[in-house]
Amino acid sequence: MAKFRSNHQKQGAGGTMTVKIGLFAAIFGALFWVFNSFSTQTSESSESYESESTEIDIVLENENTSGQTDQEREPEEISFDSNMPQEYLPTRTTGQVINHKYFSLSYSEAHEQAEWVAYELTRDRLNANWEDRPSSFRPDREVETISASPYDYKKSGYDRGHLVPAADMAFDAQAIAETFYMSNISPQKSGFNKGIWRELEEQSRDWAKKFKHLYVVAGPLFKANSKEYIGENEIAVPTAFFKILLDVSDPDYKAIAFVIPNEVSFKHIDEYAVSIDEVEKLTGFDFFSDLMEDDLEEKLEAMADPTLWKSSENRYQARLEKWNKQ
Repeated sequence: MAKFRSNHQKQGAGGTMTVKIGLFAAIFGALFWVFNSFSTQTSESSESYESESTEIDIVLENENTSGQTDQEREPEEISFDSNMPQEYLPTRTTGQVINHKYFSLSYSEAHEQAEWVAYELTRDRLNANWEDRPSSFRPDREVETISASPYDYKKSGYDRGHLVPAADMAFDAQAIAETFYMSNISPQKSGFNKGIWRELEEQSRDWAKKFKHLYVVAGPLFKANSKEYIGENEIAVPTAFFKILLDVSDPDYKAIAFVIPNEVSFKHIDEYAVSIDEVEKLTGFDFFSDLMEDDLEEKLEAMADPTLWKSSENRYQARLEKWNKQ
């Protein structure tokens, strides 16, 4: 009896096991079907998305190009000569001459800034696509004696004023980045930097677009008895700034210069027009001496006629009403 019970129990256990295996197989089969079905749908969905995405890209590409003329399409990248012609650089320089990609400068260690910058300003460059403006200033590693630091201006009361404006070099990423080297920066009073210096920068770009091709030289001026400095590197604060513009696009070359005090101004920009001769007396530099014959050089350097360089009255009014108050 006991043996019978034992065999009965074994058979019962085996039956139970068979049922369990059968149920497990059924469940597993159902799960496999569901998983396989889901995977297939997911794969089909993914392929469908990729196909749809590709079709959208093709449609957008066709929409961007269909019906456009050559003038309407994005202009091709313009290649410019990067070397500043050496005959346009001032002579009798006292500092280290550094040639960046699209402008040159002479760095004055005594003043911890450029004593002059020189560059070309052309219609083609100004009409090219503009690169993004950098967000920070940095030392110029090309300066052998180590340039000024951005921290020299902290709480100084002076703006970090560009000598070569960033907008003049916006046609090239490297060029605009190099305008933020501290070798290209001078201490400027806020009313000057945001006012009349801005007006002269914008006006110069207008003249370049009108006359097609200008050569520009700019820099700070210091009085002998001026001894104001800022920062640990003792950057000398200029009392004024000069800018020289030479138009070489016309057979009859013309030139003009400006000397403007480093302060807010309510005068018309024409009142600051001077001859290149006057700037040479103030700086001791010789401008454009290797460029042309002596008689033409003398003629150009004596010119100071603002009627040949008509300025914008609307921009002048904007300076009086808005810029000087910033």
